[in-house]
Formats: sequence, structure tokens, C-alpha cells
Amino acid sequence: MYRLVVSDMDETFLDANHAIPPANLRALRRMRELGVMFVPSSGRWYSSIMDNFTGEARELIEGGYVLSYNGGFINRTGDPTPLTTCGLSSECANALYAKGLELGLCMHINVADGHVFVNDAPAREREYLQAIAGVTHFRGSDHPDLSFLEERGIVKILYVDWDFDTLQELGRELAPMAGRLGVEITFSSRRYLEFMPAGVDKGTGLVRLAEMLDIPMSQVIAVGDSANDLPMIRLAGLGIGVANVTDDVRPHCDAVLEIAGTDGAFTELVERFLEP
Repeated sequence: MYRLVVSDMDETFLDANHAIPPANLRALRRMRELGVMFVPSSGRWYSSIMDNFTGEARELIEGGYVLSYNGGFINRTGDPTPLTTCGLSSECANALYAKGLELGLCMHINVADGHVFVNDAPAREREYLQAIAGVTHFRGSDHPDLSFLEERGIVKILYVDWDFDTLQELGRELAPMAGRLGVEITFSSRRYLEFMPAGVDKGTGLVRLAEMLDIPMSQVIAVGDSANDLPMIRLAGLGIGVANVTDDVRPHCDAVLEIAGTDGAFTELVERFLEP
């Protein structure tokens, strides 16, 4: 019997408009009835994740937890003070930022208080970010380094490129630099290259939460679509990909749903794996 479902948000649990599809709201109701805890897990920050849960959806995750910043932060639902945190050193963050400027890339600089600073966003990225609270845009030419953010605690940095093949190639090229800086590279949303502190990922966050709840990993389902979901998919008792799961993650899934995440795949998950 599964007692915990941990799910990625964007492209997995939310639709293209950053909303919870009606089918997934029905699935949340049924999970609650079955006594299964649903935990959102995202590369985004806690307050941004909670913005997706309003009305009945918020009620259905009360008493639970939220994994944010790729599992580096764990919050109790309704409490903005995290139980666990992580971050990049000033030296590391500045080196990654300088490299991004050198490459002419738009970047997301995520800070600990639940905010993201985005430099030189192209129109497509700016349009996408309009739906997300806590975003500040700036010109990279105005800030040659990240000294203006150091007091806020830099958690992670993302490079943005909507050409995913090019981005993946860049990740391979930057792997040696990442190793020297003590960070790990992952990918999300088919356009983000993410730099996280070494040893911090959705898998380690999930294991820590399961230990806090005294739930064995054999009773955990993890659901995702991208490379940053892979650590939790591998470690869960049942690792599931939605139909739109990326090709690099698909082979590692125990099962792949027939419905895409953006179309409300969680009723299928409930019917196939949770119903008695």
C-alpha cells in the first residue's frame, strides 16, 4: 500500500496555464479519502508553489509538506519557515553568474527568501514568468556580479535556453567547471540548466521527508517529467513518468502514464496504483 505521493509541479501536475487541471483536483480528493499524503515537489520556491494551491486544493494538502528548491527546502504546509535549507557559496554563485554573462544567457538567480531575479529575459521567457509571483527582472549589464544579492542567500542558478538540445550540450561542456565549484547540473522544463549544491536534489529531499514521516520508501510514489525529477523517481518504491516525460528519464520509470501531465494525469495514477 502506498502512503505518500510526491509529484513535480510544472509539466507534471499543472496545466499549460500554471493551474491544477480539474482531473487532478479530483485525484487529490480521492487521495485524501484513501489516506494518501500528496506532497508537491518543485525547483521553484515555497511561496510560488503554494500560489498554485487555492481554495479546495489548499485544503486538500493541509497537514502535509512541500519540497521546494529541488528538495533542498522542506516546509510544512502553511508555514513559510523552512525545516531544511541549502545554498551556494558567494564564490560559486559569482563564478556561475560570470559564466552566464560571458555566454550571453538569461539566468534565474534564486534566493532563500522566495524570490527570483532574472537578467535579460527574452520575450518568450518574460511572457512565461508573468504568471509567477516573486520575479524581478534586471539588466545583466547593470550588475557585473551578484553582490547586490549576497545578503539574501543564493540558493541556485538556472541558465535559460529554449533550444533544449543546445542546452544539454552546454551542460556536458560545463560539467568539469561544475565539479570544481561543488555543484551539480540538472535540467527542467526543457529549457533550464540548473546548478544546485552538490548532494542536494529531489531524491535526497524525498528521503529526508520520508524519514521525518517514518514512511518506508517502498510505500512512496514519485511522479515527474524531467531530469531534475530523476533522483526521486529512482529512489521511490514506485517511480512514475507522465506521458510527456523526457527521453532521458523514461527508461528509469517503473511505469509511464498514458496521459500527459498538462492534461491531468493523476486520475489515471489513482485508478492504476492507489485504488483498492
